[in-house]
Amino acid sequence: MKNELHGVLKTAYGQPVEIRNTQSIGGGCINETLLLTLSNGDRVFVKHNGQPPPDFFAREADALRLMGRAKNGPRVPQVIGLPEEINPRYLLLEYIEPGTPNSDFHERFSRGLAGLHHMSHQFYGFDRDNYIGSTVQVNKPETDPLVFFREHRLRFQQELARKRGLLPTSVDQRLDLLLNKLHLLMDLEGEKPALLHGDLWSGNYFADRYGTPCIFDPASYFGLREADLAMTELFGRLPQRFYDAYHEVFPLNPGYENRKQIFNLYHLLNHLNLFGSSYLSSVKAVVNRFV
Repeated sequence: MKNELHGVLKTAYGQPVEIRNTQSIGGGCINETLLLTLSNGDRVFVKHNGQPPPDFFAREADALRLMGRAKNGPRVPQVIGLPEEINPRYLLLEYIEPGTPNSDFHERFSRGLAGLHHMSHQFYGFDRDNYIGSTVQVNKPETDPLVFFREHRLRFQQELARKRGLLPTSVDQRLDLLLNKLHLLMDLEGEKPALLHGDLWSGNYFADRYGTPCIFDPASYFGLREADLAMTELFGRLPQRFYDAYHEVFPLNPGYENRKQIFNLYHLLNHLNLFGSSYLSSVKAVVNRFV
């Protein structure tokens, strides 16, 4: 891989660049990561996977570039390069040195997220499918946000779990009932397609050395902005001042406190599909609350 990295770096910098040091900095359940120190003094972050899903890193690069265009949005690592192969096995990114959040980090983060969400489009979805974790995320364009969220988020995950034998019949049937009454539970008045990060749990944002909010590892699409906010509350939540500041600059419709569980049902179903039956009780609890 080192020879290939040299080729990508040469293309990115317009001249040969040597790798002075390579440091493993761990990884998650999908990819491994490296930190490269280069002869020109730069440091570069590398995500790699020996057998990634089709176009996995190319889709991530697309999302990072798009999020980076948001006016007043959070900081996003710049894409340095991808290898020229059918299914790239790694992605080179700007290395952002982490720092300590300062006293106004959460307010700045919420306003940056609102800036991201102000980027809009004529449809819900994306120009191609991408991934949520290692699960395919269907982004078929729709003009109706209810249709998009019901069919390409909740029902897609439901059918995947059904095929894998992860949904008991009783839960499956009640989930059908929930999907059939979704129009009664969602307040979509005034909402427009918003550019989402798509997987905004606590492991996917941090403060850089200057305290600037940064986001990475996206599963982006144009969707309902409450989905991003809800995800920040799925595994714990940010301080209340984060949500208050967001509401000041981009107010939500009444009833978000109830709807957030419906948005997070998408991620709970995905975790059921990725990690198994330990997430079934959480899925059942949300379904039973609304049916």
